[in-house]
Parts: sequence; structure tokens; C-alpha cells
Amino acid sequence: MRDVDSNTITAAVVRSFDGAADPRLREIIASLVRHLHGFARETRLTPEEWQAGLDFLHRAARISNESRSEFVLTSDILGLSSLVDLIASGKGGTERSALGPFHAEGSPLLEVGGDLKRDNAGEPMLVSGRVLDTAGRPVPRAQLDFWQAAVNGKYWQQDPEQNPDNLRFRMLTRDDGAYSFTTVRPAPYTVPYDGPVGELLRAAGRHAWRPAHFHFIVSAEGHHALTTEVFFADDPYIDGDAVFGVRESLLVQPQQNHDGELARRHGLPLPFEQVIFDFRLAPAPG
Repeated sequence: MRDVDSNTITAAVVRSFDGAADPRLREIIASLVRHLHGFARETRLTPEEWQAGLDFLHRAARISNESRSEFVLTSDILGLSSLVDLIASGKGGTERSALGPFHAEGSPLLEVGGDLKRDNAGEPMLVSGRVLDTAGRPVPRAQLDFWQAAVNGKYWQQDPEQNPDNLRFRMLTRDDGAYSFTTVRPAPYTVPYDGPVGELLRAAGRHAWRPAHFHFIVSAEGHHALTTEVFFADDPYIDGDAVFGVRESLLVQPQQNHDGELARRHGLPLPFEQVIFDFRLAPAPG
């Protein structure tokens, strides 16, 4: 490679991965190299700017831990997370949306109809629906992995006053695909901006607000797992999500419910707010 120059280096780097056994890895790395090199050429990237980019990555690594990923957040505010979700959403099921940086494994199990609101402040509501396949058939024993922010706009990882199991659960649907639980309406919040991502947002003159939402990962045997969010249509930030996660199909409008028996069963005031949302899972190949 002694004859490498600014015109030949890209092809040389791509060729260096020819020995990769996985053809998909070769394809992805080759495309990544071509686009990265094309970016550097197009912008005439200086050594100082390249170093600033590396410094951003180093600082993102230092602030990331088991409960917060600055790299996920970087992908989110650049729209890459959303683009990957949009590409993957064309399989006939519910549209995908952002995972976000605050998902945690090991949420406690909650029975269908269980109470998640507990002693949380905020407007109580009933959330219910079904998990269906793309033909409209119920998916029994599908798992919902759920998490949300509290009324102060913080997840448990950000708020030492919250129990680590607050406002999150795993649930298995009934045989008819039904799920339900009580919770409180979440609040809009800003993505974390005390790190390098916040600096980038401020430098760009962008706000950091996300509209209120619920997070779900829905999975079942024989189906593609679905990572998505459910948004409130009347939220003031619905058309300005900092991470580009909003989809028209994921909007809900809470409705007032006057069913006294249902209110008593779930310990809700009368009338109470109810959100109904059905998930559709696309079949997995094979």
C-alpha cells in the first residue's frame, strides 16, 4: 500500500475487508467506508474537525453507563434511529419507533389488568388493547415490555426519588391477545442535554423536547419483535420531536370513560381517561 493516496485509499480500505467470512458484513463495512470517506472529501474535513469528532465520541463513552447510552441518544437526535425504524417498518405490522436510551432489562412481571400507577403523581388512566398478527388474529401470550417517564418527565434512572422498578413492567397477554393496566399520563420531557449531545443541540439552535409517550417492546414466538412508542395527539411537541419518533399511526387521543364498574375494578376516579391501542406483529420468516 505504499502508493496509497487520497484517490486510492478508499478502494484499498474496502479491499482490506475482502477476507470477512460474512458477506453482509463485507457489504456494510464497504458501504460505511465509502460514505465516511465521501463525507470527509465533500466537507474537506480538517484534522482539527476530525479530532473534535473523536473527542465527541470519547465524551459520549465517558457519560454512558448501564442506565444511559449517549450513543443511542446521538443516533436518535441525528434521525438515524428513526430512519432504521422506518426502513424496518414496511412489513405490515405496527410501525416502529425509538428505543431511546432508558430501556432496562428485567422489569417486574405485571398481571393483565394490574396497577402501575401506584403512588405516582399525575392523571390516572387505563391503557388497554390487544396484540394481533397482520391478519387481525389475536396473539396469545405475547410479551409487552413497557416503560415510561413519570409526571416530572424523568425515568427512574434520572430520578433518585423513584424506585428502580417504577413505571415499568413485563406482561403476557391473555389468550385473546388482550392487555390492560393502569398508569399515569406521562409528561413531555427534554432528552438529556448535560453531555456532548446537549452541546450539539445547543450549537445547532435545536430544542431537546420530546412529546409525552409510552415505550413498548412487543414480542411473541413466530413474529418479529416490535419496538415502538405510543404518543398523545394533543401534546404540544407532537410536531417537533427532538428524536423524530412520531408517526401518525402511533397517535392516540385519550377518551373519557364513565363505566363505574370498570372504574371500581381499577381504582380509578369517575370519569377516567382511557387509551386503547392495538399492536400488530409481522410474522417472522420460516
